[in-house]
Amino acid sequence: MTAAIAHAPAAAAAVPKAQFDWRPLALLVGLIGLALPAIGAPSTWVTLTVAGLAMGLIIFVIASGLTLVFGLMDVLNFGHGVFIALGAFMATTVMAAMTPWAGDSGALQLLSVFCAMAVAMAVAGAVGWAFERVIVRPVYGLHLKQILITMGGMIVGEEIIKVIWGPLQIALPLPAVLAGTWLLGDASVEKYRVIAAGIGLLVFAALAFTLNRTKVGLLIRAGVQDREMVESLGYRIRRLFVGVFVAGSALAGLGGVLWGLYQQNVTPQIGAQVNVLIFIVIIIGGLGSTLGCFVGALLVGLMANYTGFLAPKVALFSNIGLMVAVLLWRPQGLYPVTNR
Repeated sequence: MTAAIAHAPAAAAAVPKAQFDWRPLALLVGLIGLALPAIGAPSTWVTLTVAGLAMGLIIFVIASGLTLVFGLMDVLNFGHGVFIALGAFMATTVMAAMTPWAGDSGALQLLSVFCAMAVAMAVAGAVGWAFERVIVRPVYGLHLKQILITMGGMIVGEEIIKVIWGPLQIALPLPAVLAGTWLLGDASVEKYRVIAAGIGLLVFAALAFTLNRTKVGLLIRAGVQDREMVESLGYRIRRLFVGVFVAGSALAGLGGVLWGLYQQNVTPQIGAQVNVLIFIVIIIGGLGSTLGCFVGALLVGLMANYTGFLAPKVALFSNIGLMVAVLLWRPQGLYPVTNR
């Protein structure tokens, strides 16, 4: 008996930890590798791959806010698109005001872009705070009502944007410092795509660090698992959840700026147009999974660029086909959230 008790701690310590699943990442690498012989020319492959990764990282920034809100708050926010559109339109206003001041200075042009991003995030976050209090808070835990009321909120938000900025398309050209390309041998890489990809990687790193390595992230994840227990310890989970919604809205505003510069124009419907792509990414990655959203966005961006070059007609529904293929392989997505 004594020997059994002595060995009990050792047996408990020997319980293996869950291993990281590398297969979705292998799928991503495999897609990149298979594209090379299909495309043929290495320089074209490099150009398309960099463009696809950059597009995927922009989509990740847009979708990360919605993933954050759903994964941590269990809120289906179909009004996410209004924060994307709001961020894009705020960028048109800020950059139009700062362009004459920036002149031909590359540093000042970059400063105007980052100022536009900061203002877009601040305004989208503030509107997100009001959106949560007025629209989302009464329907916590009621998914069907969340879908209906947030979709209605997006429609109203689009109409308000039309009142402020007008219903017509507005140009959002790239500053001269971000226009043009860099040459990598025979391959050309657009400057803006590289910068956008870097911002996407920073957002992913910041989210992963905050959720997994900080006390705030621990409290949020614990609050999702057992809200009453965390509140009994003296922590105000409601405030944390409001902060999560504001952060998700701010990320949507940042994504709207990146997408508007990517398209070089914005319309009041820009958020609704991107919404379908966002939900495809979230479904592929696994509902509520930040890592899944990241991998899913890269897959979607690469698939769109590869098929657009190899078979333009197929590109129209390539992302739907990718989603169906992934769900046939893994019905809950690439990295499903186990507690959902």
